Amino acid sequence: MDPLIIADRTFASRLIVGTGKYPDPTTMLDAIRASGADMVTVAVRRVDIENPDRDDILRTLDPEEFALLPNTAGCYSAEEAIRFARLGRASGMSDWVKLEVIGDQETLLPDTEGLLVATRTLVAEGFVVLAYTNDDLVTALRLEDAGAAAVMPLVSPIGSGLGLLNPLNIRIIKSRLTVPVIVDAGVGTASDACATMEQGVDGILMNTALAQADDPVQMATAMRLAVDAGRRAYLAGRMPKREWAVPSSPVDGIPG
Repeated sequence: MDPLIIADRTFASRLIVGTGKYPDPTTMLDAIRASGADMVTVAVRRVDIENPDRDDILRTLDPEEFALLPNTAGCYSAEEAIRFARLGRASGMSDWVKLEVIGDQETLLPDTEGLLVATRTLVAEGFVVLAYTNDDLVTALRLEDAGAAAVMPLVSPIGSGLGLLNPLNIRIIKSRLTVPVIVDAGVGTASDACATMEQGVDGILMNTALAQADDPVQMATAMRLAVDAGRRAYLAGRMPKREWAVPSSPVDGIPG
């Protein structure tokens, strides 16, 4: 399978996973390993970065095994997101950041104005920014112009598990951007992941779909296979859809 390339780094897996909501650290680690992910996200404001040896998530994850991607989950302003991105870097976690600026507490939809402000500021400070946004082409283009290394549109609201609601928007974004497009939020099960990858996106980030499954490790395995299958199907090129039947075997030259 072709690798995922973001900025100057190459990842074997096109699946990125989160670390929240698991019942215990052992299940989290087993699920991450089953997913095949090279990179995992860590919410800076939800871990004890001053005492990593006492934090369940940070002491479980080996930076030699996984690339850590700090995220600004739970931030409701550009200023707050910038501050937590800086904290993640100062802690030695990474100068990469999955940037979230939430605009509405009930839907967790992004504040696109604040997101653009934070992206410009962090890019100027040398961060590699992966920006979580809605499935809007204009915002995606502006994030690319602002220097985002990857744009991460949702396919449905965070934690909803509703799957791919508007495939056309996702395809349009992918067709117009030159940086990687990584779907973030909304994937609920393996069929969602496969259908999303079939749109041609570069990867998927997920958390709740794994952590809240009855068997997170089994679901992580299913997601790994689904992402791979969806990518291969996209690269293969599907047959055209038709509104009439076409024989699967040729009829020309067959005796009557």
